[in-house]
Amino acid sequence: MNREKSGGLRAIALFEALKGLLVLVAGFSLLALIHHDLQDYAGQLIAHLHLNPAKRYPAIFSQLLSKATDTRLRDLAMLASLYSVARFIEAFGLWYEKKWAEWFALASGGIYLPIELYEISKGFSWMKFTFVALNLLIVLYLVVVLRYRQTSRLL
Repeated sequence: MNREKSGGLRAIALFEALKGLLVLVAGFSLLALIHHDLQDYAGQLIAHLHLNPAKRYPAIFSQLLSKATDTRLRDLAMLASLYSVARFIEAFGLWYEKKWAEWFALASGGIYLPIELYEISKGFSWMKFTFVALNLLIVLYLVVVLRYRQTSRLL
């Protein structure tokens, strides 16, 4: 594969590894919350960030933490670990230009597009737009890479 293509795949690999790392840190953070008063923690965090607890998102955050149990936190941490492993495997495969990883990345990126587009249809925000645009660019790039690989194999 030429240099530009492998550079793009490596950039996507780094992005996927970063997502895996962030979710892994979030999972370990959930484990750190076990056996703690989460309602109190939510109140302290909302106050520390100078948020109004009556507003929508702080209220949702506080309500979610009030329903959290140690078992749920462990389960979420386990799911975060599994998601992270999938992202790390994908990143490894993309870094080493494995065809299976390109297909996996295309599928895992493409599966989110309808959900992201639905979210934008409910209400526009620049953050939603950025996620859709970035995901769409990655998916389109992977289509180009896979087509290039297919046509160069036929020649």
